[in-house]
Amino acid sequence: MCSVKNVVFPMKTHAELKGTKNGNLFSIWNYDGNIAFEDIIEATEDFDIRYCIGTGGYGSVYKAQLPSGKVVALKKLHRLEAEDPNFDRNFKNEVKMLTEIRHRNIVKLHGYCLHKRCMFLIYEYMERGSLFCVLNNDVEAVELDWTKRVNIIKGISHAISYMHHDCISTIVHRDISSNNILLNSELEAFVSDFGTARLLDPNSSNQTLVAGTYGYIAPEFAYTLVLTEKCDVYSLGVVALEILMGIHPGELLTTLSSSSASTSSQNMMLNEILDQRLPPPNRIVARDIFFVATIAFACLCTKPKYRPTMNWVSQEFLSRKKPIAKPLHAVSLWQLKNQENYVVGDIETQS
Repeated sequence: MCSVKNVVFPMKTHAELKGTKNGNLFSIWNYDGNIAFEDIIEATEDFDIRYCIGTGGYGSVYKAQLPSGKVVALKKLHRLEAEDPNFDRNFKNEVKMLTEIRHRNIVKLHGYCLHKRCMFLIYEYMERGSLFCVLNNDVEAVELDWTKRVNIIKGISHAISYMHHDCISTIVHRDISSNNILLNSELEAFVSDFGTARLLDPNSSNQTLVAGTYGYIAPEFAYTLVLTEKCDVYSLGVVALEILMGIHPGELLTTLSSSSASTSSQNMMLNEILDQRLPPPNRIVARDIFFVATIAFACLCTKPKYRPTMNWVSQEFLSRKKPIAKPLHAVSLWQLKNQENYVVGDIETQS
């Protein structure tokens, strides 16, 4: 059993964390001092499998109710994974990133324990789980109506814009996917899993190994290994289409990116790809869907320099521009893919 007599301290600074040697940080460090190590062990019965609610990229996630009644999610790095330098590095990187950022659409880190025998992060609990799981459950997907889906895309966009433009150094998430978007009881979206996130260095080429989830990685990153904020922009485009369609748009992306796309794919209309489990949107909601689709296709541009910045995307959602009144059955995907008059002029004047 992983237990020890602990005193809870305020969150350590990064300088203090650097001074911790040999993995001896065996207390829970948090902001309000209300979480004790023994409470976590007792609430999960020493991380019994019965409390496990999922498995992430480098550990398992547990649900725990503290003595105060507060329910939290715990991401625990297993012992074998803790011995892997890559897992250990990602785990500590997530702590570093989440102690620096605060945004209403980014999952909140309550505290953490970093010790070679017991490493875990304590997050706010998200009742509805991942966006991926909700979209893949027919009952829950129907509950996620068109207005909620549009709001989820807005929330994700604002969070990424904050990371790219409002932090001291640009943070690139590198793994924006439906698995890493969590939903609370109100079906509001929160970006999670910052294990592979990186700070962009303006004095470096920012060349790095490919990281992320297959199907969401920007094409240029896969072959240049150069990380830019436009990698996250592309991933957002994939997630936005996935939310509208109800499934990952992989086959559609492949078809539309082909220079020899078939006539049938060129003539496919926007209303045809929408999630058929939901009733057709009314006229007002249809305008929002067209608006989101326009932004999604702009984010998916194969040339990174022509993708919008996340600041532009976020501001577009806030500006409440009036979309054209064209019905969805009259908007082809080929038109959306080749739209330049709506976006490119603005993109060229950004930055």
